[in-house]
Amino acid sequence: MLQEARQKANAANEPYRARIVETKRTLRARITDMPARFASITESVESQIEEIVQERAQGIQPVPDLDFNQLDQVTEEQKHKIRQRGCLVIRNVFEEQRVTDWNRQLDDYLTSNNYLEKLAASGAVDDYFSTLASAKPQIYGVYWSPPQMEARTDPAMAAVKQFLNRLWHADSPEGPVFDPDHDLLYADRVRFRQPGDASLGLSAHVDAGSIERWIDPAYRDKVYRHVFGGDIAQYDPFEAWGRTEIEEIPSPAVCRMFRTFQGWTALTSQGPNDGTLQLLPVANAIVWMLLRALQDDIPEDELCGAAACRAMMIVKEYHDLLLRGYGSIPQVEPGDTVFWHPDVLHGVEDEHRGSGYSSVLYIAPVPDCAKNRAYAKLQQKAFEAGRSAPDFAAEDFETDFKGRFTRQKLSPLGLRQMGYQD
Repeated sequence: MLQEARQKANAANEPYRARIVETKRTLRARITDMPARFASITESVESQIEEIVQERAQGIQPVPDLDFNQLDQVTEEQKHKIRQRGCLVIRNVFEEQRVTDWNRQLDDYLTSNNYLEKLAASGAVDDYFSTLASAKPQIYGVYWSPPQMEARTDPAMAAVKQFLNRLWHADSPEGPVFDPDHDLLYADRVRFRQPGDASLGLSAHVDAGSIERWIDPAYRDKVYRHVFGGDIAQYDPFEAWGRTEIEEIPSPAVCRMFRTFQGWTALTSQGPNDGTLQLLPVANAIVWMLLRALQDDIPEDELCGAAACRAMMIVKEYHDLLLRGYGSIPQVEPGDTVFWHPDVLHGVEDEHRGSGYSSVLYIAPVPDCAKNRAYAKLQQKAFEAGRSAPDFAAEDFETDFKGRFTRQKLSPLGLRQMGYQD
């Protein structure tokens, strides 16, 4: 597996090979205390993983759990735990009956517009996850159905996003990085996974850039400046400075918006063994990954399997430590939501061994900032024409779909989230 992954990564990284070599040499020269620094973060991550393993053994779910109706009562201690774990479940964001109706409406939308037939005829393939060992989730390339747009633009979801955005430190030496109280909209897809499905899910990975995390100046010199120099103990996963300045290597399915969290809303009941989400609830594990790639056993032109234009893969031979704490999310019900920090290791169970569909809407908070507004303008054009969202493969299935959500149906909140109004 390692050899195959290395070959794929090498091919993808060919245009960036010189930059990778130069960056690694620069960072190694900058980090004068590498052995002590790597030992320190290894000890930190190992300690957190051991705590997570013990919690699971005792029947304790390591993912923090909140209720939507009590977000205004969340304590600083709870917020600290969320920042440490980098993920959380927020329950009861939407009423179950409403979500059940959305699920039915989505099925009608796809069926009446012959989505599966069009998909089969198109031969569409998403290469973003092609370097992962498991890479065939049941994700449907629709973006503008009424249920998706209603959920994204609902005031309850807006309140959730504001809460999540405010977990971040949005100030910086250069001024505010984003407005935590105003969110835009990022159109993503929907997952319908049928019971008994044994097609592969998604093996452990990280989004929001792969080799960019080392070679991009905003990542290297701002976001991870404490990792690659200075006092590593000062690194804060929730410091926003630099995050909105990242320049992603262009590729279908690489998100160009800054998401404070990735997330989804459950359309059905699901939990462990239902082909659902898996996480490593350690927000600073990415630091260990970044320094792992700079160790002497890794070739000068490699980054532990990280490949341009692909999800940042987790390779057992390099990252076995992290996989010890990796596990499935708790049981969730229709209307519950799950969110995880953009640096958090995550994936999807390979097999759905449950009895019902495991279905979700992908909805993430994308706070108001210049980077996100620029993408919103591109997204408006796709929305109006019914094309695929700009970050994804141009399948454009919905251009002639009946019942597609249109601008005329947007609420004042929706108009603002789509970038039509300030």
